[in-house]
Formats: sequence, C-alpha cells, structure tokens
Amino acid sequence: MLSLAFVILSADPKQGGTFQLILMGAIVLVFWLFMIRPQAKKAKEQKKFIDNMQKGDKIVTIAGIHGTINKVNEDNTIQLEVNPGSYLKIEKSSLSMEWTIAINKPPVADKK
Repeated sequence: MLSLAFVILSADPKQGGTFQLILMGAIVLVFWLFMIRPQAKKAKEQKKFIDNMQKGDKIVTIAGIHGTINKVNEDNTIQLEVNPGSYLKIEKSSLSMEWTIAINKPPVADKK
C-alpha cells in the first residue's frame, strides 16, 4: 500500500492526471465488487426468503426465538407459535435467514 501511495505522489504533474483518474476508477470498481454488490445480493435473498414464508414453517428470529409460523398477516407481521397455544406477533423483518436455514437442514450422517 505504501508503494502505491509513493507511485501516486511521485507521478509527473505534466501528465494531466490520467493515471490518477484510472486509479480512482479502479478503487471504485473494487469497492463495488467487494462491498456493495455482495450486500445487495444478500438483501435480495433475505427479501425473497421473507416473501416465501408460509404457515407451518419453522423459523428463528434475530433475537433467537424459535417457533412455527401460525399465520402470515397482511401488515408485514406473522403470528409465531412458540409453545402449543402460546403466540407472538412479530415483524417479518426480524426473521433470521441464516439461523432458519440452519435449523431446517437435515442432520449429516456420520461417516465411519
């Protein structure tokens, strides 16, 4: 990183800054590839996951509450059954996609 800064600072000012412009463009491209694009992809997957929730699905919230969906409401909430006959009304946005997928995975058989 230090050598990159040295190259930028030691560039000849008579060249018009074309190198610096290309370098700035490359930095923006790398930033987009490694930070913005993956976050947008993850947000899209989370939205799809939440939109596909239906009655009977076993889920986990971001607070760690485990339960089964009893009813999907129109106001972006769900009725979550945590114990038989015990219900919570929670926002759909509070569902954890990673934890829900993890608890719904079939157990891996031991290889012996």
